[in-house]
Amino acid sequence: MNKTYNMDEVFANIEKRLQANPDPIEGMEAVYQFDLSGDEIETYQLHLSNGKAWVGQEESSSADCLIKMKQKDFMEMLLGRLNGTTAFMTGKLKVKGSMGLAMKLQNVLGHYEA
Repeated sequence: MNKTYNMDEVFANIEKRLQANPDPIEGMEAVYQFDLSGDEIETYQLHLSNGKAWVGQEESSSADCLIKMKQKDFMEMLLGRLNGTTAFMTGKLKVKGSMGLAMKLQNVLGHYEA
């Protein structure tokens, strides 16, 4: 399937699913920032606090974990076709900040179908 994904829709869906089932994010206090490159770089922040999640498309807070990757690779990871560890080891995924939070994110997003 060669569907073009709109990143605004993708992150709105992530936020909706995390709010509908907050169990995997219970107790997490973190701000993740995603710098995703495609035709241009798009920045999103995922805020997790007190079992709640919200997404913003700007740098409103200092990120605890910064994730940089291509939009197409990010989508492959969400769809389960690209393993986060493999992406990191092959340079498709770059992490700044807390590596522990990056690893937790893979587990959190793994609870939700893209």
